[in-house]
Amino acid sequence: MATDDLMRKALAVLGEVDGPMSIEVIHRLVDAGDVAGPMSIAEVSDLLDTSAHTLRYYERIGLVTVARDSTGYRLYQPDSIRRLVFLTRMRLSGMAIRDLQHYVELVDEGDSTIAERLDMLLEHRDTVRRQIKELTLSLAATEYKIATYGGTAGGL
Repeated sequence: MATDDLMRKALAVLGEVDGPMSIEVIHRLVDAGDVAGPMSIAEVSDLLDTSAHTLRYYERIGLVTVARDSTGYRLYQPDSIRRLVFLTRMRLSGMAIRDLQHYVELVDEGDSTIAERLDMLLEHRDTVRRQIKELTLSLAATEYKIATYGGTAGGL
């Protein structure tokens, strides 16, 4: 499943939402799909629309643990795939690798770190919201210029 497919899925889920997002909707957004068993690096790469190099890098820097089969090939278990879904979405939203490393360390330490993880995510949410506002202004300026040149502004 490519990024476009993931985006369509996310937007479809969001389109079903009336009012604030429920926990169920959030779970569907971070779901790795119907992953029941282990997947190869090629399958995970295709699922997340990311390179095998990136997946190996995430493993090398400790963001995810990946099992190996008897011949040494990587076997991504559902829990690792779910983590990778989260990590790739956080990277897409601009979260720094060092912050992701710290977050994963906190997760691995257990429930005693929930407050610190929450603080990290709240701060990141504020950053993403600010970026959305900035991008909305940039889109409005672009739409204005398109209309100025005789084009059709989409939605503005």
